[in-house]
Amino acid sequence: MKVLKNEKGQAMVEFALILPVLLLLVMGIAEFGMMFNSYLSVQNATREGARIGIVGASDEEMEERILTTSPSLRKDRMVITIEPESNSRISGDTLRVQVNYDYRMAVPFISTLFGGNINLSGESSMRIE
Repeated sequence: MKVLKNEKGQAMVEFALILPVLLLLVMGIAEFGMMFNSYLSVQNATREGARIGIVGASDEEMEERILTTSPSLRKDRMVITIEPESNSRISGDTLRVQVNYDYRMAVPFISTLFGGNINLSGESSMRIE
């Protein structure tokens, strides 16, 4: 007696089993890429703010430069800290610029796994000229 094997649906079942894991992996890679882009924008913004601050720019000018050099970030989620203030800067001292950004994940399933919000922080310190 000959046994007939019908394996027409096997590939479909295997694909259905692996598809959720594959989608989670691809979405995680995309989310990490967006988060890393935001982190690099925060780092670049702090550096640009400190660069104009060490040559005599006011705090308002520094904040404006920080905001304009990070157009992909939402301004309402940024906290900018500048030390010392513009009226108490002395040549030779260290100027410290810090930006904290509240990154909110875009992929819903990934955000439930990791809590949804991640605080990205960047800091630059330069000597005042």
